[in-house]
Amino acid sequence: MSKQYLTTHTIDDAHITDIFSLAVTSHQVISASGSSNIKIFSTTEPDFPLVQTLEAAHKLGCHHLASSQDGRHFASAGFAGDVKIWRCEDGKWLEKGEIVDGNKAGEIWAIALSEDGQYLAATSVDGRINVWDNLGGHSKIRQYETKGSFGMAIDLSIDGRYTTSGHENGGVYIFNNDTGRLQHSLPGLVKPVRAVAFSPGGKLLAAAGDARVIALYDVASGEQVANLTGHGAWIFSLDWSDTGEYLLSGAFDGKAKVWSIDRRECVATHTETDKTLWSVKWLPKTGRSEGFATAGANRSISFYREATGG
Repeated sequence: MSKQYLTTHTIDDAHITDIFSLAVTSHQVISASGSSNIKIFSTTEPDFPLVQTLEAAHKLGCHHLASSQDGRHFASAGFAGDVKIWRCEDGKWLEKGEIVDGNKAGEIWAIALSEDGQYLAATSVDGRINVWDNLGGHSKIRQYETKGSFGMAIDLSIDGRYTTSGHENGGVYIFNNDTGRLQHSLPGLVKPVRAVAFSPGGKLLAAAGDARVIALYDVASGEQVANLTGHGAWIFSLDWSDTGEYLLSGAFDGKAKVWSIDRRECVATHTETDKTLWSVKWLPKTGRSEGFATAGANRSISFYREATGG
C-alpha cells in the first residue's frame, strides 16, 4: 500500500546558492547554504514565512546543520572549519559559542547534537570522530579513531549512548559513548557512505550513499537486517519519522523516497526537481498528517504533506 504526499508549498530561491542542509525544531525549519546566511522559517503558517536571518553566520558558507531534540539548540558547520552553537531565547536564535580546536578549512565536516544540545559530535577529514561538551567550555571529551578515511556522516542516538559515523571508504562504525570504545564495525557498504541515522528508539541504524542502497543494521548485534533498494542515484540524506515507522531519503537525481520499515519497501517517491537533494527532513507532525521538507541544488525548499482521506 503506497502513501500519497502533496506539495503544499515551495520557497523558491530561498538561498542564492545550493542549500546543503536543513534542521527542524518543533515549529521551525532552519536552512544553510553556500552563502554566509542561515535562515529560519516558521512551520506553523501555511506559507512557511521567513522569521529570522542569521547574517554572516559563516563567511565561506555552511555545509551542515544539526538541531537538538529539545528544539532549543542547533549547531552549524562552515566551510572555513568554523562550528557555531546557537540557542533559542525568547523566540530568537542567538550565537552561544564556537568550537575552537585549531580547525582548518574542511577539517570538521558532518555534525550531530545530543538531545539536550550539551554534546556535539563531528567527523573529520582524517577519519577521527570528536565529541565536545558545549556546557563544559566547549572542551573535547572524546576522540574516536577509525581507519583514516574521510568521515562523511555522523549521528548520535537519542539516548546519547551511541555515536555512529559513515566514511568515504564505505566504513560504518558504532561507538559506545559510555565506555568510549568501538562497539561495531559494520559490513555491507563498500562505497562512500554519505548519510547515517539512528531510529528514534535506537534499535536500528540506517546507512546509505554511493551504493544507492539503504542498509539497515541492528544496533545491539551489529548485524545487517535489511537492504532497501530502489534509488537510482547516490543517496545524500536520511531521516526517520518520529515513530520510526518510516524512513525518508533524498538522492542526487532529485528524488525523495519514503520507506515503510515494517514492509521494507518504498511507499512514496517524489520528484520536485531533477537537481540534487542535499537534505530531506520530516516536519513536526500537525494533527494526524505528517509531512517533510526537501532542499538542494535548485536553491528552493519544498514542503510536502500526507494526503489524508475524509
